[in-house]
Amino acid sequence: MQKVHRIALGLLAAAAIATASDVVQLKKDTFDDFVKANDLVLAEFFAPWCGHCKALAPEYEEAATTLKEKNIKLAKIDCTEETELCQQHGVEGYPTLKVFRGLDNVGPYKGQRKAGAITSYMIKQSLPAVSDVTKDTLEEFKKADKVVVVAYVDAADKASSEAFSAVAEKLRDDYPFGVSTDAALAEAEGVKVPSVVVYKDFDEGKSVFTEKFEAEALQKFAKTAATPLIGEIGPETYSDYMSAGIPLAYIFAETAEERKEISEKLKPIAEAQRGVINFGTIDAKAYGAHAGNLNLKTDKFPAFAIQETAKNQKFPFDQEKEITLDAIKTFVDDFVAGKVEPSIKSEPIPEKQEGPVTVVVAKNYNDIVLDDTKDVLIEFYAPWCGHCKSLAPKYDELAGLYAKSEFKDQVVIAKVDATANDVPDEIQGFPTIKLYPAGAKNEPVTYSGSRTVDDLIKFIAENGKYKASVSEEAEEPSAAPAASEEATKEAEPAAETKEAAKDADHDEL
Repeated sequence: MQKVHRIALGLLAAAAIATASDVVQLKKDTFDDFVKANDLVLAEFFAPWCGHCKALAPEYEEAATTLKEKNIKLAKIDCTEETELCQQHGVEGYPTLKVFRGLDNVGPYKGQRKAGAITSYMIKQSLPAVSDVTKDTLEEFKKADKVVVVAYVDAADKASSEAFSAVAEKLRDDYPFGVSTDAALAEAEGVKVPSVVVYKDFDEGKSVFTEKFEAEALQKFAKTAATPLIGEIGPETYSDYMSAGIPLAYIFAETAEERKEISEKLKPIAEAQRGVINFGTIDAKAYGAHAGNLNLKTDKFPAFAIQETAKNQKFPFDQEKEITLDAIKTFVDDFVAGKVEPSIKSEPIPEKQEGPVTVVVAKNYNDIVLDDTKDVLIEFYAPWCGHCKSLAPKYDELAGLYAKSEFKDQVVIAKVDATANDVPDEIQGFPTIKLYPAGAKNEPVTYSGSRTVDDLIKFIAENGKYKASVSEEAEEPSAAPAASEEATKEAEPAAETKEAAKDADHDEL
């Protein structure tokens, strides 16, 4: 009997350990007190049925455990149970992550949804924009993240300090920034005052800036020095590369050994183009489907391509040719010189437009979407996307209303299959809806509201040049609350092809 009792207790203990969580589940009656009691809180507003929430869960748990020792709290709120609380905090899609410094200082979480990225981001949030660094704290500060930025300045040099602080405020979500006014410490680090040192746990270990402290030059230096010479492209780094503002060169290979071998071979090119083109390797076994997004064959590796991220243009290297130093150097040099034409994937231009929604393909994209005389609302969709299929009848209705209205020659409701056509926008999820206003085509507005006809009409009226508002012919049912699956916008990942979605060996970026 005692043996059975001991076994039962053991099982209970094991269950307790298995279900123990460092993520705090909050409800309406505990949320405010918890946020007030902790200086820094990351809160996830989720729904149990949400696929992206399920994928985030283990990463979020791991980050919570790591951050526990730094007294940074991670919390979660189930919006299917706490509808009022989620509406109070403006939750429209799942998961929504917000950073709380008290109840009145709230901002969106801007990092990636991986444990390491969450940990890194929240540690940076816990630090001031610029931390004071001394000889006793420097070594510990260097370990705060993979990349840290330290300025060594004279205490009387206000201009340099102000320029550095301005860059730190702008990039505080990216790197920890520190400053030292100790000339002896600067000398011990092998630099003169004023200087900026980027300490990193890759490549040469540190990079030094010794030019005049100007915000633009400092920012460019920090971002360039903080990017690996040839990095690794994956879920944790992809969005950083996309937002870097310079082209990205992809090296696809199926094994780690081959990626290392090609990286060493192409290292002189990456060094020559540092700050002009970012270079990265990508696991072709895990992410080979992404080659198709660059107009490469997805079954022939190794492969090389350059993406002009600002314009979303693709420049694939001929896969029938061998990847050699000379061949890639010529290709890259020609790209930089503007001698390489982008590869454009496009469906045929429709012979005639059928239905109220204007069908856009790559070959007529500029003619329709960038027509400066019209407000153009365009949906970027994927044929396999369930949310796109649900939107289709509402989108058709919206287009029909405008086609019959006084604004029929001023407003265009359009759609493009973003899996079959190259478009100049980097699409992160399906469906993505954007408005390109007449007279302001370089300032498109991304739609983030509920996918109802009424809300889309309001969006066009508020953001378009012509303030075009039309009336629905019949009353549409009210949008479901944020706790429902239809009202929330859990966008399906853009990098995932239909085949990749079914193939467990190919994950999306």
